[in-house]
Amino acid sequence: MLHIKDLHASVEGKDILKGVDIDVNAGEVHAIMGPNGSGKSTLASVIAGKEEFELQKGEINFEGEDITELDPEERAHKGLFLSFQYPIEIPGVTVTNFIKTAINETRKAKGLDDMPASEMLKKIKEKADMLEIDRKFLSRSLNEGFSGGEKKRNEIFQLAMMEPKLAILDETDSGLDIDALKVVANGVNKLKSKDNAVIVITHYQRLLDYIIPDYVHVLMGGKIVKSGGKELAHELEERGYDWIKEELV
Repeated sequence: MLHIKDLHASVEGKDILKGVDIDVNAGEVHAIMGPNGSGKSTLASVIAGKEEFELQKGEINFEGEDITELDPEERAHKGLFLSFQYPIEIPGVTVTNFIKTAINETRKAKGLDDMPASEMLKKIKEKADMLEIDRKFLSRSLNEGFSGGEKKRNEIFQLAMMEPKLAILDETDSGLDIDALKVVANGVNKLKSKDNAVIVITHYQRLLDYIIPDYVHVLMGGKIVKSGGKELAHELEERGYDWIKEELV
């Protein structure tokens, strides 16, 4: 589904990614871990096409197509979803209206008519119930006055409604208490299928107790330096990252 080869990227003239290789197949959950400043969020942003990051060399293929020249909207329309570490507030635009617009823009890009209102309402109800979201929440302005947990829950609701092929969750556990963490993880687990894939970017192993990864990758110094199964996350929790640095010397 996603094939990345020898990816180099910079921001404001500073080299961040220095040769990342990763392959993600449908039905898989990949976790990317690493210390602060290792390039985790940069990798997510480059895959999503955020313009402030400069792609210097390398390949990003999504479902067999080179997407390196596509803008973020085009990538989203093809089925890429990025949850932001710090979601923005949009006063005056309700959660429901935002998601309606997003879904219909994606349909428009595929040459489809807007989703009928009755079908949209049914889908909103189903996904809100699945994620245990109060209907009043959906009439609030997007992220305005939301707690950290509410912002993350809203992003998982967007994920559920958009049904992307690849979801990238960038430190979605940041600032969450254990109850909010469980809600977010439960939502992600309900949305996993053999036809989609998830990349979870996190500092902490605790999220991976609830979203079980098939593969764990350690990103350090702009490269993936170690990969393994879910047990690697537990080892990192116990030993930190210094032992990996020592292995690389």
